[in-house]
Amino acid sequence: MASREGKYNIKAISQIVGVQPGTLRAWERRYNIVDPVRNDSGHRLYTDRDLKTIKWLTDKVNNGFTISQAVSLLEKEAVFSVEEEDTATTTSKIKEDLLRALLSFQETRAQQLMDQAFSLYSIEKVVIEILGSLLISIGDLWGKGKITSAHEHYASQLIKTRIGIILYSFPSPPIMPRAIAVCGPNERHEVGLLIFTLFLKMKGFEVIYLGSSVDNQDVKIVVGEVQPSLLFMSCTMKENQEETISLVKEVKREFPSLSIGLGGAAFSNVEDESILSFIVGDSKQEWEHWINIKLTEIQMQ
Repeated sequence: MASREGKYNIKAISQIVGVQPGTLRAWERRYNIVDPVRNDSGHRLYTDRDLKTIKWLTDKVNNGFTISQAVSLLEKEAVFSVEEEDTATTTSKIKEDLLRALLSFQETRAQQLMDQAFSLYSIEKVVIEILGSLLISIGDLWGKGKITSAHEHYASQLIKTRIGIILYSFPSPPIMPRAIAVCGPNERHEVGLLIFTLFLKMKGFEVIYLGSSVDNQDVKIVVGEVQPSLLFMSCTMKENQEETISLVKEVKREFPSLSIGLGGAAFSNVEDESILSFIVGDSKQEWEHWINIKLTEIQMQ
């Protein structure tokens, strides 16, 4: 249990969370987020719980929320009621409950559960570890015939809409190279690409999201107009893999300096050596590794 004893001064808190003391004082005055005790000299002393609260709010601000939005989430949810629970157990329960709500077409309940997840964890953790993982589970259930296409479409569309709202409202002044994200030929499953695009934006990339149903020739036209450093293409269905690879090779021949990444279920466990260098991977760690390699190559050009 977090200690209730005041033991951190405002300078220590500032150094731990990376927020200036003046900003912390302003947050306290305006939002009453914490109520530090005072020592005999009248100086603020913060408890472990105060530190936990401030760190949580700072994480939300660093992930695109305004401080007022973060405080609103803090007030709406019992954020620290789970502090004694194991995090893995908590996220697992949220995924289970969310899957149940989605597959029973309970939109209000599903939205409430996603609100809860975003109040507890960072945007990146929720989108990649909870929603991304959930989409894989839904896809597996559909692939095994355990749910109908209607269930799969409903669940995917609701998650896609939520991620899209975050993607287009996320403040991300571009500090990294420009990229284009597009689904492969005939692909209609774009939620995975949305998740990856949000990941890129949080890394500081300027991403032009094209989504699905883009003509092959139009992809090349946009690449020519935009002149990006990276192009990411997603393919979920195995039957679309061959045409996606063909398009990637065409684009690479026309724009040899362009770094191209391939992702999606259709490219899991690929053994074709001619495209292995294009495969971005399935996990956040693999994404970061692939991007770091390509950024190094771009810098050397």
